[in-house]
Order: sequence, then C-alpha cells, then structure tokens
Amino acid sequence: MTPYTIDDLEHADTNHAIQVADRIWWVGHRQENDIFQCHVYLLEQGNQSVLFDPGSQLTFRHTLRKIEEIIPFSSIRYFVCHHQDPDITGALPLIDQLISRDDALLVTHWRTQMLVKHYGLNLPFWLVDAHDWTLELQDRRLDFVFTPYAHFPGAICSFDPVSRVLFSSDLFGGLTPEFSLVAQDENYFEALRPFHEHYMPSRDILGYALRSIEKYPVRMIAPQHGSIIPEPLVTFMIEKLKTLECGLYLIARGNTDIQKLSQLNQTLRDITKTMLVYRDFRDIAGSLLDITQRFLPALSLEFYARLDGGRVLHLSPESRYRGIEADPPSAVARILDLDHKQWRELNAAGAADAFILASDSSIGPSLTLPLFDPERGTAQAVAIIHLSAPASSTEELQQVVEQMSVPLQVAVEREVIYRQLDLERQRIYERSIRDPLTGLFTRIYMQEVVQRLCEIQDRNPGNPVAMLMIDIDHFKSINDTYGHNQGDVVLRQVAATLIESVRSSDIPVRLGGEEFAVFAVGEAVAHITLFAERLRARIAALRFAEPMADRVVTVSIGVAVRQPREALLDLIQRADMALYGAKNGGRNQVCVAPAPLLHARRA
Repeated sequence: MTPYTIDDLEHADTNHAIQVADRIWWVGHRQENDIFQCHVYLLEQGNQSVLFDPGSQLTFRHTLRKIEEIIPFSSIRYFVCHHQDPDITGALPLIDQLISRDDALLVTHWRTQMLVKHYGLNLPFWLVDAHDWTLELQDRRLDFVFTPYAHFPGAICSFDPVSRVLFSSDLFGGLTPEFSLVAQDENYFEALRPFHEHYMPSRDILGYALRSIEKYPVRMIAPQHGSIIPEPLVTFMIEKLKTLECGLYLIARGNTDIQKLSQLNQTLRDITKTMLVYRDFRDIAGSLLDITQRFLPALSLEFYARLDGGRVLHLSPESRYRGIEADPPSAVARILDLDHKQWRELNAAGAADAFILASDSSIGPSLTLPLFDPERGTAQAVAIIHLSAPASSTEELQQVVEQMSVPLQVAVEREVIYRQLDLERQRIYERSIRDPLTGLFTRIYMQEVVQRLCEIQDRNPGNPVAMLMIDIDHFKSINDTYGHNQGDVVLRQVAATLIESVRSSDIPVRLGGEEFAVFAVGEAVAHITLFAERLRARIAALRFAEPMADRVVTVSIGVAVRQPREALLDLIQRADMALYGAKNGGRNQVCVAPAPLLHARRA
C-alpha cells in the first residue's frame, strides 16, 4: 500500500526523498523557474536497488543526497536509462566515478547504447532486448515496455508488477509552469498536450506506445517530466492522449512557440472534426465561427456561392443558412469566377495572404476569403467573416485561414449541390401543381389540398370552405374569331386577375379549358358572394390589345359554401350547378348554390 495519500504527496517536502509507492522513492530535484522538471526514481531492493533515469549534472548532487537518505549509493546496482538524452544520462560520468562495485550495470536498449557509449564509461551495458525484456530483482521482476519512436527509436518504459507503477520516461510527461509532484485532476492533461504534440512524431507512434502500455495493470505513472499521475487519472490520460495530433513542428513554419503551436494544432484539428461530425450546414457554420473566434474578433459568418445558370446563393445567419438566391454585393461580385492569378492581382497582399482584411462602410470590418473550386480553378464561393474590430494579418491567421478554406469550400459546395437539388425538386413540383399557361394550380393539387381543408373544417366548423366556379363566357367564339393564340392571351389575363384578387390563403385553380375555380377559407367565406361580384366586374373591365381592342370578356360564376361533412365532389357539383344557373340566366353574373338538404357522400 502507498504510504502516503495523494494529498500527502502533494504537500511532501521536496528537499528530501519522498516515498510514492511500495519501496519506490522520488529522489529528483525541484528546479526553480523550470517548466521542464526532470524526475529521478529509486526502487529500493537492498544491494540490488535500481535508479531510474539518473538525471543531469545540474541536479545529480541533490539526487545523490536524497538517495543517501534511504540507502547507501553503493547499494544501487542497476541504472536504467529509458533513452539517451542528457536530462537522463548527463550524470553518468559522475556516477561512473562513484561506482565501487564490479557488478553495477547500465540498463537500456541497444539503440540507446549506440549513443551513450560515447561518454566513454567504464560501466558495462545490460540490454533489455537481449534479456527477454525482464529484469529479476530481490522481491520482484521489472518488465520493460518497448515504445519505439516515443520519442526515440530505442525508447522504453519500465513496469513494476508489485507496485504497478509505470516508469514512463517521456511518455505522460508534461510542461508545468508551477511545480506539482502529483497531478491533481483531469486539467493536468493540458500540461501533457503541448509536450506530446511537439515531442512525439505522430499520432500513430503515440497510439502504438499507449496500446503497449495498456497491456499492463498500471496503477500509477511516474514520468520523467511533469507530475506523477495517480490511479484515478491513469485511464483518462491514456484515452485523452490517443486523441492528440502530434508532430507539431510540421506546421511550425519557423514558429517554435510550443503553446501557440499547440493552440494552432487544436484549431486545425477542430476544423477537421467539424467536417467529420456535422452534416447540417448551419451546424458547420456555427462550429467554424466558434473556432474563428479563437484568433479573430468574429461576429458572424456568411457565404455567397455560384449556382448553375449564373445565379448566386446567399447563406447567412439571418436566414438560418437555408440559402436564398440573391444578388451579391459588389465586393463579392468582383471575386466570384476569378482564377488564382486574377485573385492575386486583385488582392494587393496576395503574395502573402489568401484573404482580404478590410473595413467597408456598409458592412464594417471583415475578412473576405475566396473559395476555389479545385476542378474549375476559379472562386465559386466567397466567405465573409464579419469582425467587431479591425484585425491585422499574422502568420498564425494566414495558416488557419488556409486550413479553413478547404473545409469551407467542401461544405459550401456540398450545400450548393443540396440547394440546387432542392430547387430542381421545387421546379419539378411546381410544374406538377401549376398550370404552365396560366400559373394557376392544377386539379391534382386542388384535390389534395382542398381535401385537407375540408377535413380541417370537419374537425373545427369555425374554418368554413367556399368555392367559386368560373367560366369565360363565349370563349369558343374568341378562339374561332381571333385564333387560339389570342384565346391563350385571354386565359392568361383572366388568370392574372384571379391571382391579383385572391388572398394568400385562397387557392386559385385552372380546372381545364376556360374553367377556373377559387377556394376560399376562414373569414372570407362570409363575404364570398361580394368577392365573386368584384371579381366578375374586374374581369369585365379588362381591355385587350388588337385584334380584341373592342371585345369585352366576361365570366359567369357559381358560388357554393361547403357544409360540414359535405364531400368535396358534392361541393364541386353544387358550384357547377350554380354556374350553370348563371349561364342560363344570361351570363356575366354570379349565382349562389343553395345549401344541400342531404349528403349522399362524406368528405
């Protein structure tokens, strides 16, 4: 059992050796103002004791003093070096001078031996890869875990099955601005993040090392750098490390600030994650705006994208990114369809920037980014990031915007495809429900929609339905006298009058030939006869060009008010009978159908 609680370890006196587990001691040295604290551990085994990662010449005198608090230095037989860096091996020449026993050994991997031998030590090597990766001790056995390239080709860790402590060397190390012997909570991962992102070559290499370690029942991690990781945090830290993108200096472009590079790396990773996780464009735009706000005073994000036929789609938060066809502002119009060369010529800073930072009096400060179609090689979309204050271009901004441009281009292109499919579906639907000559609804649409209105009235009689059936008087003579083309002119003008006269909730329909219908709902039904009279008078007042300049076109109208539970077909028949009455009564008049006494059919 560990002699100290985690809280005890945190408050222990680092000027002395500190026991962290069964016969395991911390014998390192706290360096002031050093975020790269280096730890040394002692496994007490009588005259077969083990010292892990002896340290550098800067700290060894302190380590030696703490060792002597526990055992004589001469009791140490094994000196384990997990890799060859001087923060581990720098003290070896001093140790070599202190060793008085003939059986002392330097325990390491052969790849480390190839470099450490250049110290010219008398201390012989004991290679883990030549001894089945285990070392038998007084009351336990050490297991060595091969973690290649993390960070060194011959990197290893050591695991004590008795205490279940993993001496992890560089793995699980952290950059800690303030010394803390033990990690207190999950927030310690933020110390691990920049260390591993820049120190480990790749995510695959780190993942391989972590999977190798997971084979062991680790209760505590004793890293060379940072803080000791207690059991409650072990699994969490392993799982979080698996998510990191490493090889940070691959994106450095000369910048060696690890913290800034780590933030940039996280930003680029979040951009990729956004594209993988989200499908709805509104969610993508919202996530990218959040990311943008890390390095710019961004307020909102909008897009203009080229549609087929030269039209432009506007995606903005005001429309909840549903996409509305709109004319782009002049600043956008001059960018759309430019190729890369033309863009660089337009953008005075084009040699350095993939965007324009400007302040427009109409929209305020903004960042404008062209999104180039890889196949066409031209800007088929433009992203505008609206800012709360002017901003200046930086290397970091340049890099993030460049990384964002491809996901943005893909997201906008995908949305344009969806939108064009929607528009095409809408056009097909409109053609199916709209009469191509007059623009009025068709009978098929009428039957579907009016049937629903009838069902609503049946549930709530306070939503009445009425029908006007309209027929152009003497239409056959118009066709015979002036020709069918002129007949189409009459049909279109009568239909236009219907559209201008009805309310938005009314349904104007071309039933066929020269017959039309208007279905009214709600409060308008109470005044349906007056509406029919106004409509008749407006049509009679229409005037046509030659050769029909002297021809007056009139209509006859039949009106029927639906009764609850009345079938739609019965309503149509009663309106048709009223129309017949208007025709027989001399035409150019309105006739109202009486309420039915019985209903043979139900709606």
